[in-house]
Amino acid sequence: MFTGIVTDLGTVRSIAAADSTRFEIATAYDLATVAIGASIACAGVCLTVIERTSDSFFVDVSNETLARTTLGTWRIGQRINLERPLRAGDELGGHIVSGHVDAVSQVIDRKADGASFRFTFALPAPLAGYLAPKGSITVDGVSLTVNEVEEGYFGVNLIPHTLEVTSLGTLQPGAQVNLEVDLVARYLARLIRPELMRAA
Repeated sequence: MFTGIVTDLGTVRSIAAADSTRFEIATAYDLATVAIGASIACAGVCLTVIERTSDSFFVDVSNETLARTTLGTWRIGQRINLERPLRAGDELGGHIVSGHVDAVSQVIDRKADGASFRFTFALPAPLAGYLAPKGSITVDGVSLTVNEVEEGYFGVNLIPHTLEVTSLGTLQPGAQVNLEVDLVARYLARLIRPELMRAA
């Protein structure tokens, strides 16, 4: 489990495609503390560390994951939001995140609002029932508060700190992002409106 609080901004160092696609991601993490088989959320996708060097780790990504996330568009040099798993006793600074992407979305608009920026993202219809103003959404692994929800889109506000320490600061209209809805909202929807689960 994760919290959506990014703890490093990694860089895609190499990509090797075979039966699965292997990515090497450079990081500032102390990799001596990262076990082979450990999970790291990469742009919101929970991936397994299969190899490591002194300053990078490797993950294998299946064709299914490539098809259902933005990982198939990754390029060498791309910056990636990283988060290590939540440990017992850690501060829950964001919200509970599983690292399982629900949909790929697209940036519709980006507008300055003082020192912050307001972003508008496309909202896939199957996810609409899980979002509410002041609720939580994970965008490329970052826990964000929803400002507004309308038919076909939702909006968030990004403060300067978030723009600086995550990859979201580089997003422009047309860019694709990974979305994960709030787990609490998902289970509430299952209890109250089971038809939403059949649509998602």
